[in-house]
Amino acid sequence: MKSISLPKRYVIVMLTFICTCVCYIERVGFSIAYTAAADAAGVDQSSKGMILSTFYYGYACSQVPGGWIAQKIGGRRVLLFSFLLWSLTCAFVPLDPNRVTVLVIARLLVGVAQGFIFPSIHTVLAQWVPPHERSRSISLMTSGMYFGAAAGMLMLPNLVKLRGPQSVFVVEAILGAIWSLLWFMYASDPPRSDLPIKGKQKTKGENGVRTMQNIPWKRIVLSWPIWAIVANNFTFHYALYVLMNWLPTYFEMGLNSSLQEMGSTKMMPYLNMFIFSNIGGVIADHLITRRILTVTNTRKVLNTVGFVVASFALMALPLFRTADGVVLCASVALGFLALGRAGFAVNHMDVAPRYAGIVMGVSNTAGTLAGIVGVDLTGRLLEAAKNARLDLTSPDSWRAVFQIPAWLCIFSSFVFLLLSTGEKIFD
Repeated sequence: MKSISLPKRYVIVMLTFICTCVCYIERVGFSIAYTAAADAAGVDQSSKGMILSTFYYGYACSQVPGGWIAQKIGGRRVLLFSFLLWSLTCAFVPLDPNRVTVLVIARLLVGVAQGFIFPSIHTVLAQWVPPHERSRSISLMTSGMYFGAAAGMLMLPNLVKLRGPQSVFVVEAILGAIWSLLWFMYASDPPRSDLPIKGKQKTKGENGVRTMQNIPWKRIVLSWPIWAIVANNFTFHYALYVLMNWLPTYFEMGLNSSLQEMGSTKMMPYLNMFIFSNIGGVIADHLITRRILTVTNTRKVLNTVGFVVASFALMALPLFRTADGVVLCASVALGFLALGRAGFAVNHMDVAPRYAGIVMGVSNTAGTLAGIVGVDLTGRLLEAAKNARLDLTSPDSWRAVFQIPAWLCIFSSFVFLLLSTGEKIFD
């Protein structure tokens, strides 16, 4: 019987899907494990917010250098190095909330290491995947983030209960080591790699080779459609990172509900993101290829529907006093935010196909800054509520936490309606 052999590019795409999945298991896992350890040690909410946001400082610092290094020496090597770096950090760092300096350094290292990952993945996929397969390949790779977050929420709280918070670090290190081995064994550069030569950074556009010096930085910075993408990326990640890092605390302290006793329902917000992310891509391609809507209107409709529905779900979230109600609201909010990615997140390829990587880097940096601001600000808001003698089980203590991303969703959706376009504006 003849064996079935997958094309090598399919193997590469699936490995990048697993890569983003493992990365988000690590991010969700840290918030779950650290929340358990910090609550047991009596750490205040402001200090928790500082530790949880430290990751994003390192992440923000390494994305642009990561893209440059990936272009210079190859995304495959950089991806392997970054995985080994954060896996070793998880393996050897003790999860002790009282050793603040050690945790800050460790989270900065993990953030720096993971900041290299997405620029490296896009470099690899640009080399391996033909243009007509890139949309669905990138959609699949991206949805690995949400699948990983769902898997982490399902399994890791029980692991914390059975083996303690430190066990999460051990599992994450093992997963990172396994993926690194798979990548080392099965990943390779394409037969005709288009890597830069001797440090001279070059990429191919529609009219041949261009250097970094030819990139219209001023026009990009002054472009209103680019700012529409940046604003929506900031909002998307503000809401995502606040929920990802603070939902465990909300369940445990706001509702007095144990994550371990919630069963599979706690994974639904991220599983919903996985589903809606792929649905959004299919709907967008259908509307555009069948010429039901123009590219501009397709992006605006999906972005607006996604963000407006998410805003109402976020506003309603603190009104629910049961875990099931909160899970429902969080699932609607994150699911429709993921649907909105078919608007703003793909738009950089519409307006600047030759500079899509540059625009993506700029907007992703804004998204990372949202993590720094949102996660830290949430801790400060909760600590301020405690100082005002409000109990964290009271909805009033959490209302501002969820209303801020809700109003940001409404504001950024109007920005996108007014300023965005699906037409190419950079040659």
